[in-house]
Amino acid sequence: MSPDAFNNLFSLLIGFAVAGALSSGYQAMVRQPAGFGLLQQGVVAQSFAAIPFLMFAAPFIIMRNTLLGPRLPEKPRRRAEFVMLATVLAGTWSMMSGTVLLMGLHAVGVIT
Repeated sequence: MSPDAFNNLFSLLIGFAVAGALSSGYQAMVRQPAGFGLLQQGVVAQSFAAIPFLMFAAPFIIMRNTLLGPRLPEKPRRRAEFVMLATVLAGTWSMMSGTVLLMGLHAVGVIT
């Protein structure tokens, strides 16, 4: 495996791990799952505070909604194309947020 491929895989995994940890921590504190509805509170401080949180938690939220959506009785099964598109979107988002996190850790000096 080339170093670039390994770096991309590591960024992807770190992005998903941080997204899951943020979403689980939010759910433990607030007792409801995190979602994109946090942005629909109007022009208040909570909406602006939700933006950085959702930037890093979005891959987990997208995959959770994609995988758990068909289990709801009022929704029909999702088509494979939409599941694939959501997976690619969440993976790309996770890789980008993981890259930002790794760059931040490298800038601070935690990793070399």
